[in-house]
Amino acid sequence: MIGQWMKAHAKGVIGALLLIPLLGWAASHVQAAERAVAIPAPVVDESGPTSGQLETVVLAGGCFWGVQGVFEHTKGVTQAVSGYAGGKKDTAHYEQVSSGRTGHAESVSVTFDPKQISYGKILQIYFSIAHNPTELNYQGPDEGTQYRSAIFVANDEQKRIAAAYISELDKAHVFGGPIVTKLEPLAGFYPAEDHHQDFLVLHPDYPYIVFNDLPKVDNLKSIFADYYRDTPVTVMASNKPTQ
Repeated sequence: MIGQWMKAHAKGVIGALLLIPLLGWAASHVQAAERAVAIPAPVVDESGPTSGQLETVVLAGGCFWGVQGVFEHTKGVTQAVSGYAGGKKDTAHYEQVSSGRTGHAESVSVTFDPKQISYGKILQIYFSIAHNPTELNYQGPDEGTQYRSAIFVANDEQKRIAAAYISELDKAHVFGGPIVTKLEPLAGFYPAEDHHQDFLVLHPDYPYIVFNDLPKVDNLKSIFADYYRDTPVTVMASNKPTQ
């Protein structure tokens, strides 16, 4: 995510956590890089679940830690997995993706129950809370095409609804600039390394999380109270008795 902290990831998350005692106080006094924007729900959405099947959408919006953390706290989401989309399988590794030359974006595969939350509501939270859709190839402190705003659509229906919502929001001028979110076909999603999964949940005191991501979860709780859950659903839940 940021400079030296990103280098620490390559050596292991544990070493980076040693920064916390020194930076904890400062982190608690810094506002999030991205602010939430209250936006209207999409006019065009799915007509309603036609079966009991779960649905999945892959979303990219900067560092996957924060996006995953938001959706792990969202009611109706059954799983949110950090990973890579937009490039080839053999380059779907953190160090390669961080170069910005693989075509991948740090992404989150969000699986949800359409009986509890619609695809349109997922997009509303994504645009409002999870990231700033007007930032081209960067989010907050992170810069590069691997941090682009993108929806990797799995079918024509997902593309139709997302395109209509982007048009709706742009016409309403709810943001300070035009939405730059790309609609890209989903050719493959590749889960990230285990130490990136559930990062916000496991490391709430990590400075990057405090600076940039915990405020997003707070915004979810305040703006989308009906869709907020205090106990997150986690990728590694079966290995964590406390989750």
